[in-house]
Amino acid sequence: MYNLAPANAPWFEHLVDSVQALGEAAREWQLADQSARLLEAGVELERRNLHEGKILVKGSEGRGWDSNPRRRGPHEHAVFDLQKIYMEHRFVTRRNYEHAAMLYASGAARAIAQVQAGEQPERVLFSIDTDRIPMVGGYKINELGNYVNAKKIAAAYEQLARMDMAAEHAEEIAGRDDHEVSDHEASEMFEASVYAQGLPDAAYAYGRLAEDALRFVLLGPKETHRKQQRAAREQAGGADGVAQ
Repeated sequence: MYNLAPANAPWFEHLVDSVQALGEAAREWQLADQSARLLEAGVELERRNLHEGKILVKGSEGRGWDSNPRRRGPHEHAVFDLQKIYMEHRFVTRRNYEHAAMLYASGAARAIAQVQAGEQPERVLFSIDTDRIPMVGGYKINELGNYVNAKKIAAAYEQLARMDMAAEHAEEIAGRDDHEVSDHEASEMFEASVYAQGLPDAAYAYGRLAEDALRFVLLGPKETHRKQQRAAREQAGGADGVAQ
């Protein structure tokens, strides 16, 4: 399906494409994270009825610990191995979902800020870190005038900012040595981590709102472009009349 503005399209169409691509990337990671969550939940011991049958295993050597046959539950062993695999997989998908969603939120907010400043960017620009990974920027959106969803965006921003701060606070405490963390701070870290679990979804939802707001702030530039196009056509038509 065609979903990209042609190369000769005005700058604002390419800017919308850029923000939409960020949203699609975040959505892909969101779906991957949801799938990983289901896989992880599927092997939770509380939900499984493990078969208690056993097998015997022993090493091929004639001496040592593995030389004597030992019992092993193959079903239990499989579930524990899958738990480890799915837990690691979920960690990767959540980390990437969070990063993609925050890029979406900050990219859309940056695009809005540039348009409000009178700039005409064709792409969202990100700085990259030493690993050449795009870095999340600020995501606050300034005054949107009479935009119908301005209050909704402000509320979504406050929620996202609180979750972002909670994640940073939990990470800061987790980075300390164990002897430097009091019981009270450990409790704070746990509560902040639980609250910050909603950060990716909050960032994605904010990005969706910001993408819609971008279309609102582009109404002015689009109207200016239409007027310029109309004036150019009229001038070209007048020139043709004089030439005739």
